[in-house]
Amino acid sequence: MEQMIQEINKRLEELLSQPQSGAVKEAMKYSVLAGGKRLRPVLLLTALKAYGYDYHQYLDVACAIEMIHTYSLIHDDLPAMDNDDLRRGRPTCHKQFDEATAILAGDGLLNQAMNVMMNTAIDDHMKVMLTSVLFKASGVSGMIYGQQQDMYYESHQATLEELEDIHHYKTGCLISAPLEMAGIIIGKEQKELRNLGFHLGLAFQIQDDILDVTSDSQTLGKNVGSDEENGKTTYVSLLGLEKSKAYADDLFKKCLEDIYGLTCNHGIMIALLEKVIRRVN
Repeated sequence: MEQMIQEINKRLEELLSQPQSGAVKEAMKYSVLAGGKRLRPVLLLTALKAYGYDYHQYLDVACAIEMIHTYSLIHDDLPAMDNDDLRRGRPTCHKQFDEATAILAGDGLLNQAMNVMMNTAIDDHMKVMLTSVLFKASGVSGMIYGQQQDMYYESHQATLEELEDIHHYKTGCLISAPLEMAGIIIGKEQKELRNLGFHLGLAFQIQDDILDVTSDSQTLGKNVGSDEENGKTTYVSLLGLEKSKAYADDLFKKCLEDIYGLTCNHGIMIALLEKVIRRVN
């Protein structure tokens, strides 16, 4: 997985050297190359490896996924949304540059993701199917809908069912999409891989809520306590810390059951799951 991350980072740098120069390009590179877990692109590549596929052919697809994820973080940090000033241990894009440049950098990464998908050297029919899944997951029927609901419930109290609906879309869609895309490439178990992604996405979000109250800014690489400051309903505020931890544990067990139901190299997938379970940021 560390090798995958290195390959993703190297290819991202190559792909981002292509747009025109200027502040927007620098802001795009600043945000994408700031590090991060690369969970979403690694999910795609790990699933392919677990099924015995050479993932290198799909490295650009993985990079497009990361570009979309980073664009969403840039926009999520803006004053009109979460108004955060720290991301991946560095000043957020709008703090390092300015608000207008950050908006354009996010827009640029979204558009560049499409360019990367269209130019990748895979079969055209496969390219269309993968692009459809990715942009549906990140669009108004996926991640953007989740962002909308997340903002709405900053001023309204959410029930547990409503909170899970928010994160099904806001977090789950873009974690599930890489696994679903792997299923399309493999030609089987697409539904099973998608379900694994949604279970993992919900567990990942509950972890985030827990870390927001138990960790520190230096470890997380972003501000802690921001959910409470923004008046957001979280799993911790609804269930309490211990019940939230137990809920996340139950979801990770469900992920393990999902993995054992797949016809792949279970060890490769479990290794990635364990890395997510042990994460501290």
